[in-house]
Amino acid sequence: KISPVSGKNQKTQFKQYLERIEDPKNNQEVNYDLPENPTPLQVAKFEICQRILAYQQDNNLTDEELADRINLSIPELEEVLFCQIEKFTLDRLMTYANSLFNPSQIKITITQPTIRKRNPLYAR
Repeated sequence: KISPVSGKNQKTQFKQYLERIEDPKNNQEVNYDLPENPTPLQVAKFEICQRILAYQQDNNLTDEELADRINLSIPELEEVLFCQIEKFTLDRLMTYANSLFNPSQIKITITQPTIRKRNPLYAR
């Protein structure tokens, strides 16, 4: 049986926990998605991040192994893997992709925009 004092303490601790996890500044390990109407630049950057994550999963690489291959720190790599595209320029992401993929595997195609469905396959 929980005494009223400890029950109140648990509620206070739980409230503090909720405040901490709901704080917008506490967004580590959050998978980002594209905004509702993404620009072509945002789509390109997002797709590169997704391809890098897919490469890691397909090759069973740890974060440390992948970071070493593309010469990034672990925090920077996590920003790529969680698709924090606003933190990277397109050319910087292309450099990382070039470290993993044969240059002939990287191509840019301009097409009419389509409604993109979320792909949970490579969610981290």
